[in-house]
Amino acid sequence: MAEHQEFICVTCPMGCAIQAVIEDGELKEIEGEACRRGIDWVRQELSDPRRMLTTTVQVEGGVLPLVPVRSRDALPKDEILPVAALLRHVVLQAPVKEGQIVVADVLSTGVDIIASRDLDANEERGLGHPDV
Repeated sequence: MAEHQEFICVTCPMGCAIQAVIEDGELKEIEGEACRRGIDWVRQELSDPRRMLTTTVQVEGGVLPLVPVRSRDALPKDEILPVAALLRHVVLQAPVKEGQIVVADVLSTGVDIIASRDLDANEERGLGHPDV
């Protein structure tokens, strides 16, 4: 039995509202896409939905307590929450360099988590800690 679904394409700023007819998990009809990428994205969404992950991890000895990190590539959608949970327990030592691998092949997904910016080490003892 054919099922009608609507997707909002996220491959570009256009954000096309795509209407699709899916039968037995296969794309049968599609309309509303402005480019070929929309069609490819809907097919990907049906077979293997993926998302980028951006978050922060803790840093010891840094000028800031957290550093932003991201997935190098899109992760399987069902792995986003488990990866985020794992990253809550990661603590890096400053300095951190942009592009530095934070967790390689996170949860055996084939995707690395990398730092999104440089973060210098705290050169002044106790900076930001009034009780030290």
